[in-house]
Amino acid sequence: MKTLNSISNLKVLDLSTVLAGPSVGMFFAELGASVVKIEHPSIPDVTRSWKLASEEKDSPVSAYFSSVNYGKTYLSLNLTNEKDHAQFLELVKDADILLTNFKWGDDRKLGLESKSILEINPRLIIGKISGFGDQSDRVAYDLILQAETGFMSMNGTKDSGPVKMPVALIDVLAGHQLKEGILLALMERQLTGKGREVSVSLYDAAICSLANQASNYLMTGHVAQRIGSLHPNIAPYGELFKTKDGATLTFAIGSDSHFEKFVTELGTPELATDARFIHNQQRLENREILFALLETLIYPLDSEQLLANLHLKHVPCAKVKALDEVFQAEEAKALVLSEEIEGKATKRVRTTAFKLNHD
Repeated sequence: MKTLNSISNLKVLDLSTVLAGPSVGMFFAELGASVVKIEHPSIPDVTRSWKLASEEKDSPVSAYFSSVNYGKTYLSLNLTNEKDHAQFLELVKDADILLTNFKWGDDRKLGLESKSILEINPRLIIGKISGFGDQSDRVAYDLILQAETGFMSMNGTKDSGPVKMPVALIDVLAGHQLKEGILLALMERQLTGKGREVSVSLYDAAICSLANQASNYLMTGHVAQRIGSLHPNIAPYGELFKTKDGATLTFAIGSDSHFEKFVTELGTPELATDARFIHNQQRLENREILFALLETLIYPLDSEQLLANLHLKHVPCAKVKALDEVFQAEEAKALVLSEEIEGKATKRVRTTAFKLNHD
């Protein structure tokens, strides 16, 4: 990706740890900014130690750490040490962005409250991530937020009980929120010449991401239940079907037109005019009956041929793939970034999915 001049000239200090804050630092590094990740000499970012059982125990980095640290330089400073603290403040003087996720009160203990930092560098934009807001001392990890904000209660099946998502999605969402806030602050600074504090809590980011499930409750009182991959408003959508070659397929039939094309491909066009399935609400009411019919029709088929035919008809469908299959695709490989960190070869996927196209 070509860098933007206004971004590539930025200097970013990344004091944050774990995933949300460091992902913001990596975002700016990908766009060409100079990003310095600052860690305590004896208590570095905890994710350096979050290793799979198969990873080298003595390695200075883990796969988890690598996922959100790319294109950065690394500096060890103990901010409780007078000399290191002074060195950090020198770095602040000409920095553009400072990223933090201090525990509640730690910024005061370290003399790094936003007001005092902005007095040193009035153009600085301070990006802060907290768990439950700037005034809360609750310790927050992604799991806790998934539990607290309804995501776990909706995820899983009736039999499984609540299930956390396998990606730290609340951290990812909070990181995206902070990027947006910082980019707005950068635009504002171009006009005013002044920096500001931008803060995001994991809690707010999670609640703001409930989207249609929130509106389903707020407008109708519907409390989302654990229905696996099924969609509460659309059918068939998320049902899983096996084929004769052992593949698992799923379909997102979002319109009557999709449904007609779908069942026609399956050799049963009459289902599109069946009173039980003619419109989405009827398909929702009769989704178990419909699933049983479709299951019988789909099982004898070859997955690749069925998917190819439906793709030609623009019917949303997919094979459920494991990660080893995902990264066989050239499109996925193109999103992988590699670099060496402290002597170890590392890989991760981009934080920037967008492309800036030119005429």
